[in-house]
Amino acid sequence: MEPLDEASPEIQILTFFLSEEEYGVNIKAVKEIIEYATMTKIPASPPFIRGVINLRGSVVPVIDFAKKFGFPESQVTKRTCIVIAEVEHDGRKNLVGVIVDRVNQVMDLLPSEIEPPPTFGTPVQNDYIGGLIKRDKNFILILDFDKVLSLDELKSGFTLVSPVP
Repeated sequence: MEPLDEASPEIQILTFFLSEEEYGVNIKAVKEIIEYATMTKIPASPPFIRGVINLRGSVVPVIDFAKKFGFPESQVTKRTCIVIAEVEHDGRKNLVGVIVDRVNQVMDLLPSEIEPPPTFGTPVQNDYIGGLIKRDKNFILILDFDKVLSLDELKSGFTLVSPVP
């Protein structure tokens, strides 16, 4: 996990809730947070892709992490929001939205406060975890958005539909 910048040894982590569990992500991956908005569904897309939104003229796919991780589908409430992240693929930066139940806080941490991810026993695929933070009696899993939002993985989930003859 990289520090925020060379001059500062601290790392800023945005935390959010998903199915009553708190997760975090390096804030460098986050472009903005927007209110939940109605989206256009994409036929033959994987179930964890809720659809696309129009973000100032850009088409942005929106992922439901709860569904991707095998949790019950996120219920939309007043606090539901979409975290817009920037992921790199083939040297190009792409925007991807992630539905979260609610955003909680931004934490300033020293790299020494972030522990390596556990090798087993986590509710999400181990490859998606960039680290672990201990808070009181709880733990916050830090997600690696580049891996969770890998465009190759997202594309592989699409079902190719042949045209009807």
